Amino acid sequence: MPASSLFSRSQRGITLIELLVVMVILGLLAALVGPRLFGKVEQSKLQINKTQMSLLEEALDRYRLDMGTYPDSLEDLVKRPGGENSDRWEGSYLKKGVLPRDPWNHEYTYSAGEDKRSYCLESKGPDGNAIKECGS
Repeated sequence: MPASSLFSRSQRGITLIELLVVMVILGLLAALVGPRLFGKVEQSKLQINKTQMSLLEEALDRYRLDMGTYPDSLEDLVKRPGGENSDRWEGSYLKKGVLPRDPWNHEYTYSAGEDKRSYCLESKGPDGNAIKECGS
């Protein structure tokens, strides 16, 4: 008895053509859905950046309440600064005690005003264009 007569059509398996058709369909789905997912990733990074900058601003404001002025650098948020008011430092002002990097792996840039009563905080952003927040 031939081997083909031992198995019915439904028990033989899939053909190469059927496999190729399934692969083409999966490729088309990936081509349609992929770009949408990558757009969401960039939007998420922008939201993460906004949230991190907000947390840094809150930490800067808490530092100012304790010390009377904004810090010389962001490092002062996680490490006791030297100087006459260092005994008033109640840090670390960041929850994990580590300065975060922006979602594009750049350091945040910080500058205090001359009188240390204002500041600007900056992220490089996704394309190198600065995202800037200033406070006083």
